[in-house]
Amino acid sequence: MKKTVLFLAGLVMISYATFAQKDYTAESKEVKAKRMQWWDDATFGMFIHWGLYAVPAGEYNGVGGGAEWIMETHKIPTAEYEKFAAQFNPQKFDAKEWVRIAKSAGVKYIVITSKHHDGFSMWDSKVTKYDIMDATPFKRDVLKELSDACKAAGIHFGLYHSIMDWHQPNANPKQQPETKPDFKIYREEYLKPQLAELIKKYDPEVLWFDGEWIGEWTEEQGKDLYNYLRNIKPSLIINNRVGKGRAGMEGMNKYEHAAGDFGTPEQEILKGAGQDYWESCMTINNNWGFVKNDQNWKSAQTLIDNLVDIAAKGGNYLLNVGPTAEGLIPQPSIERLGEMGKWLDINKESIYGTKGMKDYKEGDHIKFTQSNDGKTGYVIFNQNENNRLSFSAIQPKSGSKIFLLGHSKPLVWTKKDGFAVVELPKELPGKYAWVLKVVI
Repeated sequence: MKKTVLFLAGLVMISYATFAQKDYTAESKEVKAKRMQWWDDATFGMFIHWGLYAVPAGEYNGVGGGAEWIMETHKIPTAEYEKFAAQFNPQKFDAKEWVRIAKSAGVKYIVITSKHHDGFSMWDSKVTKYDIMDATPFKRDVLKELSDACKAAGIHFGLYHSIMDWHQPNANPKQQPETKPDFKIYREEYLKPQLAELIKKYDPEVLWFDGEWIGEWTEEQGKDLYNYLRNIKPSLIINNRVGKGRAGMEGMNKYEHAAGDFGTPEQEILKGAGQDYWESCMTINNNWGFVKNDQNWKSAQTLIDNLVDIAAKGGNYLLNVGPTAEGLIPQPSIERLGEMGKWLDINKESIYGTKGMKDYKEGDHIKFTQSNDGKTGYVIFNQNENNRLSFSAIQPKSGSKIFLLGHSKPLVWTKKDGFAVVELPKELPGKYAWVLKVVI
């Protein structure tokens, strides 16, 4: 009798667990839009690639060409790569300073690597000893410090996490050639528990997956993981690399109903206006992780032009920094982010809380965004002819005033042959690009 009761109780528990799992892949567009609203309005985020790979800084045994993939590209044996943990002691790391840099740049959210493909955990994980607290002399939980600093500064906090793992034997056949690795064990006893731990300990608002291209991972597993995580925290925003829907580096879904909430173009911007949620992740120089010899920095002009182009097409810009092994964001990154912040101080209302337009540009030097209510248009330009700007893609409301952001007085404008012709002041405020605010 006692065994029967226990068996029935077990069935009840199993049934409860099954039916208690809500299927978030069936979420309505209206509910999703409400969940995604802060992210959609934010437009500008900071990506941070930081881990053991900052120690070799792109070079191993005198051979360069590496970055965050250096364990794979330079065929470093696991035991040898693990030695970098003993050298990782970023005494100059200051979470509040990182967040100050981000906030002064106009960044609204941060996404940092909790675990990259090398398998090293950048937090105090109870699932493994291969983490920053147990395997390094640093013994500080950087994710805790950074998540706390973000919360204090009003910056949304997110985490990047690799699905594949070169360090775990059950996830990497090269680690266990004499026996058959069991990916299910890795998934259920390592990957999922670590992700649950991250949500409970650091309360991220975004989970940004990568490494989903491995053969062991399927769309079915992606949807299962998506539901597993959102059942823990329903408000989570999760990228489309949680499943197999991503179509190459363009990053948008190659079929309908793929797992995840937004597309992930990598090192490129969509060619036209996007119809779904999307975010371009891009580097400031050539690499994601810190590489000491990479001095190919994009100009502030290019970064601001990218931000404008992405906003006009309805996307988000996730711009990467790769801190050093000492814990410092490289000075060239800080300088360029600072320039972006100065530009946004003047022109922020044309970027945050706006939406893209179908006719998002006119010529090569004019882009358009509009307010969420559709009543205000923003004409963003980086060149003009003889202090005059003409455009036709949006039409100013008759009798309305047109303002140049950063300039106090309304501008003189006329209509001619379907174009609005605006007389600009001789001296424009700031640099890189300028914005007209138009009632439409």
